[in-house]
Amino acid sequence: MNDARPEFSSGPQDWRAALGLGNGRAFGGLGDTLRYLLSLLKRNIWLILTIIGATMLLALVLTMLQTPQYTARATVEINERADEVLGEELDSDGNNSVEWEVDRYLNTQLEILRSRALAERVADRLDLASDPAFFLAMGAPGTADLPDGARKQAVIGMLMSGFSVDLPRETRIAQIFFTSNDREMSARVTNAYAQEFIQANLQRKYDSSAYARQFVAEQLDEARQALEESERELNSYARDAGLIRARNPDRTQGVDSDYAGSITASSLVQANRAANDAQAARVAAEARWNAERSAPLMASPAVQNSEVVQQLAARRGAVQSELQAARGRYLPGHPTLQRLEAEAAGLDAQVAQAAREARGAVQAQYRAAVATERQLQGQVRSLEGRTLAEQDRSVRYNVLAREADTNRQLYDGLLQRYRELNAAAGITASNIAVVDLAQPPGGPSSPNLTINLLLGLLVGIGLAGTIVFLRDQLDDRIRVPEDLESKVGMGLVGVIPRAEADDPVAALENAKSPVAEAYNALRTALLYSTRDGLPGVLLVTSAQPLEGKSTSSLAIAKGFARLGRKVLLVDADLRRPSLHKRAGIANEAGLSSVLVGETALSETVVQDKQENLFLLPSGPIPPSPTELLSSPRMAAMLEQGDAEYDLVIVDSAPILGLADSPELAALADGVLVVIEADRARGGQLKAALRRLRDTRPNILGAVLTKFDPAKAGNSYSAYYGYDYYRYDPETETA
Repeated sequence: MNDARPEFSSGPQDWRAALGLGNGRAFGGLGDTLRYLLSLLKRNIWLILTIIGATMLLALVLTMLQTPQYTARATVEINERADEVLGEELDSDGNNSVEWEVDRYLNTQLEILRSRALAERVADRLDLASDPAFFLAMGAPGTADLPDGARKQAVIGMLMSGFSVDLPRETRIAQIFFTSNDREMSARVTNAYAQEFIQANLQRKYDSSAYARQFVAEQLDEARQALEESERELNSYARDAGLIRARNPDRTQGVDSDYAGSITASSLVQANRAANDAQAARVAAEARWNAERSAPLMASPAVQNSEVVQQLAARRGAVQSELQAARGRYLPGHPTLQRLEAEAAGLDAQVAQAAREARGAVQAQYRAAVATERQLQGQVRSLEGRTLAEQDRSVRYNVLAREADTNRQLYDGLLQRYRELNAAAGITASNIAVVDLAQPPGGPSSPNLTINLLLGLLVGIGLAGTIVFLRDQLDDRIRVPEDLESKVGMGLVGVIPRAEADDPVAALENAKSPVAEAYNALRTALLYSTRDGLPGVLLVTSAQPLEGKSTSSLAIAKGFARLGRKVLLVDADLRRPSLHKRAGIANEAGLSSVLVGETALSETVVQDKQENLFLLPSGPIPPSPTELLSSPRMAAMLEQGDAEYDLVIVDSAPILGLADSPELAALADGVLVVIEADRARGGQLKAALRRLRDTRPNILGAVLTKFDPAKAGNSYSAYYGYDYYRYDPETETA
């Protein structure tokens, strides 16, 4: 056996070169990254498509749920100089502007357009605080219920948030935009901004101090105070007197029409109307009842109109007819006569009962009508008293109401006059002019379905990439050959594809199968696995069961036997042996028999049907396999096998949870670790390698088994060349 046992053999790039998979430079670097990314993409393609589809669907749903926004645009021309007025040339500042101040002046005008003061002017111009359509257009209908002050501030905030202005370079044409849910409202507000901008500019430039405007302003303030005091006094008296008056929105009929009347009077009218209706209903019910009780029971209208009575009478008539016919056929006392007579008597009783119930229903309706009339009449009498008392208290109220209406009319007149004076004072030349008034936009400016879908696509791609990246980082399964280096830090010796129908033994029989070719490449790599070439004693193990360890051991042994090497395959898995089943030989004597001294190695070895291949089954399963495998006889047996055979391959038990493989690794010249693709995990492999390193073995590398190139990515199928071996010369053309 070879005494040189480095912890790892030469790098994985050497193995790839030996396998004919290309040199390290071609395999590594950008090519590895691209193949890995393609593999990662293919493994998670449905997750990626699902995430992207979900984000785009969410973008579509949000777009459909969003309220369409309409943006109206108006343009105004801003010049630094004004036109001549009465032979006088004026500019924005009252004097000539120099060229280098033009940009500063234009930026100043843009800030004025964005100012809160201009938004307040627009709100006052359109009376937006009292316009429910504006709150609805801004998507805040509940704001209309706020107090006056808060509502006004909310309107200004909405105007400023929906307004925007842009001044393209090398031009003095400013573009004014306003966005809302209503196209007509957007156009109205945009035009109001343009017009109020001109008015504000004129007012700043020519703020007249005329006596008339100042006088009207003072009178308007006094009228406002008087109106507030009269309204406050009116409300205070109404509260103290307990008067509740409904407002009348139609004030065109005079000062008294502002208050439609008290709620008590309205209730009296309604109650009196209901009492009249109840009295009429009672009279009608009484008439019906009088007609009922004055007529015989069976002749009353209610009884004659009763469907129940009519049906019972019809049945009684039919029974009477049958009874008369039966009397002509049967003698008295006959059962048929007795039955018909009893049925006729019962129907007579039912008809009488139904008639009484029909008359009782009419009486019940009359009593209910009487009770309803009395109750409503009592309510009318109560409301009459309250209304009379309220009229006595309304004398003072009416006086105060007339005073408040008079003050309101005076205030409205002064306010209108004040606005007219302000408008007249601003009639002068302006350096700002409207170029285009805003028109209601033809279509919504947002949401934009195309842009939202593109954003959803970008977000979906980013989210999918993040999730796939995190999933890949958190998932330590060995999926592709590159994972051995990145997740385990272990060299790659060979890659064995998944056999068709999951039968690798059958696939080995076909020399041109991908599995057979892959094991041939592995055999070539093992010839150069150490400084001395092929190791004399090769231990084949795995981290966990069912990873292809025994199949790989058998395939390697057959491969070297075909090369003319004398190979001994030892089944050292004394817990779950499988070599005798695969080779079809008896397991009565084997490795355990040799280790306990029952038989000699030469007597126990079985010649396989393949030339140069010799098999040593496990033999009877011992009670303590680890003690046998760690005994001096095991080391002696391996030395004997190394001397008599060109290659000794030891198929051992899995590493994790058992001490068999680490014990045998210390005796072997090389250790080959079999790893199943898409099942083995990096954490398990690292734990297994730590157990092996305790005995300082010569780990040649790893063999990745059951690898599916198509599942990993098309680049792997092309790279490893497995599709070439599926070529059928009878059905395909090279």
